[in-house]
Amino acid sequence: MPEIRISVGGREFDVACQEGEEHFLHAAAQSLDAEAQTLIKQIGRMPEGRMLLMAGLLLADKAAGFEDRLREMERTLGAMQAQLEEAREAARTPTTIEVARIPAEVTDTLAELAARAEAIADAVDDHVTAL
Repeated sequence: MPEIRISVGGREFDVACQEGEEHFLHAAAQSLDAEAQTLIKQIGRMPEGRMLLMAGLLLADKAAGFEDRLREMERTLGAMQAQLEEAREAARTPTTIEVARIPAEVTDTLAELAARAEAIADAVDDHVTAL
């Protein structure tokens, strides 16, 4: 089991971790050290236990904020996924297209007008031929 030396708030600590987890331990130590350094700049030097407690509480507060944001994003994502599924379902459902029906009277009137137009055209042809 590897043992890693980390620095938090200007103090050195030897910490053991599982094989292959050294990177995660260094990243966590850097986060804790950043909070400890902020405390030291604001308050000044303090006992080791108090510094570690305060830095841990600051990190826990940040983590709680991230968890709140994550839950909100998950809710938003769920709503968007539901909308997407509705849109997909709507795309799968055939759309009904309504076509206007032409009343029989209109059809009959149009047929009568076409017959009259053909009769007039024939009469014009006969008149032109006669000249």
